[in-house]
Amino acid sequence: MALACSKARPCPTVLQEQVGNPYSRVCRCLVNGKKDWGLAEKFPAVGSRENVTQVAPKAATGKVATTGTTSMRHSVRVCVSGQDKIHLPDTLAEISSPSHIAITAKLLARTMASLAVSTALLFLLCLLSPTCSRAADSSGGNKPRAVKLPVRKDAATGQYVTTFRQRTPLVPVTAVLDLASPTVWVDCEKGYASSTYRRVPCESKLCRLTGSGSCATSCDGKPGPSCLNNTCSGLPQNTATSVATSGNILTDVLALPTTTLTGPLATAPAFRFTCGATFLTKGLAAGATAMASLSRNRFALPAQLANTFGFRRTRFKLCLPSTPTTTPSVGAVIGDAPHVFQPGVDLSGSLSYTPLLVNPVSGLTHFQGDKSDEYFVGVTGVKVNGRAVPLNATLLAVNKKTGTGGAKLSAAAPYTVLETSIYRAVTAAFAAATAGIPRAPAVAPFKLCYDGSKVRSTRVGPAVPTIELVLLGNSSKGAPSWVVFGANSMVRTKGGALCLGVVDGGKAPTTSVVIGGHMLEDNLLEFDLDRSRLGFSSSLLFRQTNCNNFHISGSQL
Repeated sequence: MALACSKARPCPTVLQEQVGNPYSRVCRCLVNGKKDWGLAEKFPAVGSRENVTQVAPKAATGKVATTGTTSMRHSVRVCVSGQDKIHLPDTLAEISSPSHIAITAKLLARTMASLAVSTALLFLLCLLSPTCSRAADSSGGNKPRAVKLPVRKDAATGQYVTTFRQRTPLVPVTAVLDLASPTVWVDCEKGYASSTYRRVPCESKLCRLTGSGSCATSCDGKPGPSCLNNTCSGLPQNTATSVATSGNILTDVLALPTTTLTGPLATAPAFRFTCGATFLTKGLAAGATAMASLSRNRFALPAQLANTFGFRRTRFKLCLPSTPTTTPSVGAVIGDAPHVFQPGVDLSGSLSYTPLLVNPVSGLTHFQGDKSDEYFVGVTGVKVNGRAVPLNATLLAVNKKTGTGGAKLSAAAPYTVLETSIYRAVTAAFAAATAGIPRAPAVAPFKLCYDGSKVRSTRVGPAVPTIELVLLGNSSKGAPSWVVFGANSMVRTKGGALCLGVVDGGKAPTTSVVIGGHMLEDNLLEFDLDRSRLGFSSSLLFRQTNCNNFHISGSQL
């Protein structure tokens, strides 16, 4: 089938390439010069698996991206400039969903003609008006100083699960915490019902602010949150399984408990999120129908809520619990709140700080040119038992052109993942420092394991050598070290073995050092987005407390 680009906007050249799976191709028209919209005139029929195999050069004018699917319902237009294209990481098996990216000038014209101009203008004014988009607590009182997210560790997956309330009427939504995705995404295909959801129109300022390069121009299915015309489109991704799709960008009511008010919820009346597909929830903790992003993106929870509620600073605290439980603790606090833990442990002023770095290239499914929304830190070295481990220093820095290398924090990765040469050097140093402890057979995914009965316990976990991540610091205080004790470095298996909880990430991973959830547990982390710095406490077990004791006064969870 031929895919032609509209003649409405001249484009001198056309190129085509295949990406992803055999049913996924990218047809792109290269627009030399300023950013422009590309429009396609044809796309496969509903249920078709026909590939886009050729382009009509004479009709070419814009840039189109398509992904194959057995249940295409959407046509989508892609806004691009220069030679940008949609990028799919090597680890992503496929982008597939009921939303099929394609573009059609006829459908766009039909859709735009059906829009009531006055309604669109009123909606845009509402989005941009402080009186419409700013929030208050549900009692109509003063704005909160901070809001909180309950967090529990899921026993089956090891994921960190939270709950927020959304829609009208409000319903609880169970979500997996994420530090990478640009936005919160929610399954809109299964049981999403609300009287207050609104689409984000393609040409709106809010759509442009999202950085979205695509737009759903029409939908052939039953109208609903996941099937709308002329709607800004995003790329929701399950970062635990590396599966992504396209989805509508909407706004709806979102409510969270506060830290300063006793009872009412803080309500954001027009919280922006992306619709995901039901298949995206595969691999998430049981009952989870969403992912709650705490990334640095302006439309993730921290920045969007700070803007909505007028917080003095854009920052949040994160404390991941180490013990699986059905009862959540206060795992995340967005806004201004004290560093207080039960029983009366105040960590204010006791955190060490390192800069948060920006990777210029996103490692998730993205439009080329997008910066990463993940949290990178400058690891300059690693020590085992106080001794420096010889490493290839170039792997610890982010390549500014490719975005590879460097070190990042991840709540989706259960354990710390190291590039092969770094992994071998660290495990060899650790094995040498623990030569006196009897070894045990390897337990996947770990390779260095010990007889757990021969390792004594301490307040901070198994008595094993420390691992230090030497981080970037400021010139006045020198380089801080994140000291990792046995509770965060060792994993006890069902058979009783104790294994070093690091995983070999291969010889050419996208990121050289991924600091996973196990190493983050029972550490208080403060993400200060305004100052672009990360505060960390090291293990709270030294202070005879843990993340289950993170104490914030206020309303119930």
